[in-house]
Amino acid sequence: MSQSSKSTTAPSERGQCQAIDLIGKIAQIHGHWQPHVVAEMNEYQFKVVKVEGEFQWHRHADTDETFIVLEGELRIDFRAGPSGDGSIMLRAGQMAVMPKGVEHKPCALKQVKLLLIEPRAVVNTGDGATSERTVENDQWI
Repeated sequence: MSQSSKSTTAPSERGQCQAIDLIGKIAQIHGHWQPHVVAEMNEYQFKVVKVEGEFQWHRHADTDETFIVLEGELRIDFRAGPSGDGSIMLRAGQMAVMPKGVEHKPCALKQVKLLLIEPRAVVNTGDGATSERTVENDQWI
């Protein structure tokens, strides 16, 4: 599927009852910090994304957010987490859940490939003002 053939409409199968090549889907993305949906389960979406550099500080007041590293290393800084301020480092094959309401900022010194799991309609830049990194929801690939 080319960049121009991505859809904002969920395919009828929503990624169910089929094998999904996550790395192959990520290879179709031509930029960083642009999550694309590959499947849905109930009201949750599975999104693939390539990231590099620092994202902005943001939070999601009403939902947790799951980060699963497929390739590379991702640092996630956080403020006012369950044990205060801190950061975690995730490597390929590792995951973390950022609890709702915890302000966080992902950072990748080199390109990282991720799978994100979050409810449908969650804005990638969180509850604050939109920015140049805010992407339209429900971009399927």
